[in-house]
Amino acid sequence: MAPSLVVPVRSSWHPHTFYARCVTSTGNQALADILDRQAARTEGEQLLNAIVDFGVYVPVDANGSVMFVGMEGSGPSLPGYTSEECCKERLPQAAGAVHCDAARLLDIEQQTKVATLSVFSPGGYAGVPMDLLNQILQQRGQRVPEDRTLTLRWSTHPRAVALRDALRDRLLDFPGVHAVWIGHARWNETGVEQLMVHMAVGAEAPEGSADRLMKSLLARLPASGDADDADLAIALRVLDPVAEADAISQLDAMGLDTVRVDQSTRRVEVISQEYDQE
Repeated sequence: MAPSLVVPVRSSWHPHTFYARCVTSTGNQALADILDRQAARTEGEQLLNAIVDFGVYVPVDANGSVMFVGMEGSGPSLPGYTSEECCKERLPQAAGAVHCDAARLLDIEQQTKVATLSVFSPGGYAGVPMDLLNQILQQRGQRVPEDRTLTLRWSTHPRAVALRDALRDRLLDFPGVHAVWIGHARWNETGVEQLMVHMAVGAEAPEGSADRLMKSLLARLPASGDADDADLAIALRVLDPVAEADAISQLDAMGLDTVRVDQSTRRVEVISQEYDQE
């Protein structure tokens, strides 16, 4: 069943991108395989696991707002594509696509009240109730985003250091990004560990600044022959300097590597425990 209309969502919600090792340059292959074989009805559990494990690409318009599609015989649904290339082919009117994990998809559901996720591969399609994503997260011991808790600490991981050094060189190229914190995160309920990048992005920043900066940083990460180094995922959370000032104060108190712009001098300041030990 093909999409019959496209509805840009004019809201303040913009995806918080999750960059994971399991998403290859060709996208979510596990999901694409199920959809291309028209096996969504017989492999429903595998389909849900593929979405939760590897995420989907959500289309955005030129303003960075999420786009809905209307399916025949039903209301608007949230489209998710197995790769950026798939989104370009099946929804050419989209300005781009942002990778979202299951938690980010539920963020959208909570703020827009959309009830269905429509997932597309080059050769297939399936509709997935958002409630099922929530259920599988709960079954895995993960809560919906507002209840998820994690522990942050300073990281000496090579990828964290490389991110810090790349930020020092690139941050001024992204006006409106006030500060960035890099830490080692551990989700308390699941034990999953990853690098967590927090960005304070002001309202004056051009749309999509956080995602563009993150992609620029990832492109500068050196290739690693160490399997452990390559295995650690990198997640991004974007913060509003005004609305989330308390969270920013907490980050400042954690001793994480921090790269910020001095707004008066337009100079980049780098704060790290590594320098304190020299």
